[in-house]
Amino acid sequence: MRLRWVLAAFALFLAGCSTSNNDDMANMPGMPTSGLPNQPNPPAPVLKNELPGMPAVTDPHNVDAAAGAGMLAAAVKGDKPLVYVPHSKSGDVWVIDPATFQVVGKYPVGKELQHVVPSWDLRTLYATADRGNVVMPFDPKAGQPGKAFPVVDPYNMYFSPDGKYAISVAEARRKLVWYDPRTWQVHDETAAPDCAGIDHADFSPDGRTAVFTCEFAGRVAVVDVESHKLLRMIDMPHRNMRMGPQDIKLAPDGSVYYIADSDANGVWVLDGAATKVLRFIPTGKGAHGLYLSRDAKQLYVTNRHEGSVSVLDAYTGAPVTVWHIPDGGSPDMGNVTADGTQLWLSGRYNGVVYVLSTNDGSLIRKIPVGAEPHGLCVWPQPGRYSLGHTGITR
Repeated sequence: MRLRWVLAAFALFLAGCSTSNNDDMANMPGMPTSGLPNQPNPPAPVLKNELPGMPAVTDPHNVDAAAGAGMLAAAVKGDKPLVYVPHSKSGDVWVIDPATFQVVGKYPVGKELQHVVPSWDLRTLYATADRGNVVMPFDPKAGQPGKAFPVVDPYNMYFSPDGKYAISVAEARRKLVWYDPRTWQVHDETAAPDCAGIDHADFSPDGRTAVFTCEFAGRVAVVDVESHKLLRMIDMPHRNMRMGPQDIKLAPDGSVYYIADSDANGVWVLDGAATKVLRFIPTGKGAHGLYLSRDAKQLYVTNRHEGSVSVLDAYTGAPVTVWHIPDGGSPDMGNVTADGTQLWLSGRYNGVVYVLSTNDGSLIRKIPVGAEPHGLCVWPQPGRYSLGHTGITR
């Protein structure tokens, strides 16, 4: 009788523990495989009323048309071809010569270094250290660092498409801090209290809207670029709040945004107007970084927890192939070389950098680096201007 009473009490305890609200469910990794939206891409937007001061879009079917293979701006043609690798754990930037794959410099920056970000005018690279609350500039002509200066919690950094503002993505403080990029004085701030883990962004073709991912809230924040006002929040159909929405990339025709979700093991598709989620594309475990091929026909998705890169059609999201890194790994952030032949990626949990062929995904080189390499920058990049991150150029 005593045993039956104990078992009954334990069953009631389990039943009580099994009841959960939506937030509890959202915290669980993975997601349901049924009941998700399945809608096609909307028509590409008709470009009009572009953000004043933004360089005009040269091809509405491909907003990245000015960043094709070898299309280097005059300002960067004298820059040294180098790869800048920031390390979150050791807080330094290692510089690699891509011709020899050798490390040619090591520079301490600050606590929890995250990304190396090209400025809007392509003339400076900024290494961002969020816990150190500093940014260190690098001169891309010489590959040498300058003096670090204070910036509020720069987990990541972006630039408004008109070049008027540098945007510090203050992840820990749930806000955006808008700076004058010439004086580095604060202009204003955009509070995003419901966007825990605000970290990555991309911009609409007309430059008027930015969409920021909220990694620890399972949603995105839509921001008006001109007024700096938060317009709305959009929840993912299943809200992963441990390692949820990560990198985000606009389709070349502006019809949709692709949003990598690590815990969902794939990519959400958000409509180009940033109003609703259309569908989900499975890729691989730990979907994280998103990069376009130089012709903007393919989208590379880094699957950080299974050591692979999924290749999708950049316009439709249709799966093309999967590249597997030999012996696995943790491909994270990086970019494509100026000629489009190589994809460089940090191996976040393996202390290496991977160099993959964009022809077939084969591993060209694995380069040992420091502790927790993160948002590496391949330089120079084609394009007329930079929107930030590891080199979103248009």
